[in-house]
Amino acid sequence: MDKTETITELIRPVLDAMAIELYEVKWLGSGKNRTLEISIMRPDGTMDLDTCALVSEKISELLDSDADLTDAYMLEVCSPGAEREVKDINSLRQMNDPYVYIRLEHPIEKKQEYTGEVTSMSEDSLVLSYRDKTRNKAVTIAFENIQFIRFAVRI
Repeated sequence: MDKTETITELIRPVLDAMAIELYEVKWLGSGKNRTLEISIMRPDGTMDLDTCALVSEKISELLDSDADLTDAYMLEVCSPGAEREVKDINSLRQMNDPYVYIRLEHPIEKKQEYTGEVTSMSEDSLVLSYRDKTRNKAVTIAFENIQFIRFAVRI
């Protein structure tokens, strides 16, 4: 088991007790400049600074007592951000018309990228409603054709 898996197991009970979801645990930098970044969010995808600070205090105590983390590092507890990557397509099913950016493996209608609202999903695809110049359009995208997908911010 690597260090990120150990950390995940160690902090999971604290996050579960606070009804906070773990988005990602990753190491940044190297040597004395290493940072342990722990991204968290609420089930609805939101997060605030006060909650990040509270979680940081609680898990810092656990991490300080872990014998596997003897090297120096800085702890950063943060939100994954509004434009975070969608790591699990099924998480979109729980949301009400999520707005996303999608990059495709193979173009559809000569377009490699789409930004729009997911209006429906089936077992193997999603329907994206998007704006093309002055018209509203919809496109069906097979999950296997999605190279990358993240949440987007409406402007």
